[in-house]
Amino acid sequence: MFQPKPITLSTNKVTLRPLSEEHLHDFYQAGSFPEIWRWSLPDKCTSLATTKEWLQYSQEMTDKGEHVPFGIFDNETQEFVGSTRFCTIKPDDRNVEIGFTFITPKYQRSHINTHAKYCLLKHAFEDLNAIRVEFKTHEQNKKSRNAIARLGAKFEGILRNQRILSDGTFRNTAIFSVLEDEWPVVKKELEEKL
Repeated sequence: MFQPKPITLSTNKVTLRPLSEEHLHDFYQAGSFPEIWRWSLPDKCTSLATTKEWLQYSQEMTDKGEHVPFGIFDNETQEFVGSTRFCTIKPDDRNVEIGFTFITPKYQRSHINTHAKYCLLKHAFEDLNAIRVEFKTHEQNKKSRNAIARLGAKFEGILRNQRILSDGTFRNTAIFSVLEDEWPVVKKELEEKL
């Protein structure tokens, strides 16, 4: 059965570990830069209490089998540098989304995102037998859209007014995907970047 579960995944440079409340202070420190949350309101790190609520929500979603969140660690420094997760899990269709990703500013535009997403894509296609992995981001978040495209995901279009953000604005969402038959080429290109 297609059901992602908490697991540790790694490359030579990055380790993804199941996210839990024990990561509270590290998550808060890594995420305490308001610019990280500009396109994905609400800000999960406005306070330690807000971060704790987010981690508790994440655990509830894990318990329901709806999300599988990870902490991202840089292997060289052992530093908690961000978070990502499997979400929008559709067992009957063997589809999953990789989302809720943030990387602390010091590690943006480094090896972290490529290695973390490689771990998740490889696990989704090769261990879970996914037929589709999708990515979504705010239509105007050019940095995120470029990062997703660099992974080899194909842009599919804009989902209009797809979400209401905490400030009351409507979010148009850019959606990308990688399909099962595209994975061998995407994998090869990612491995060249690793």
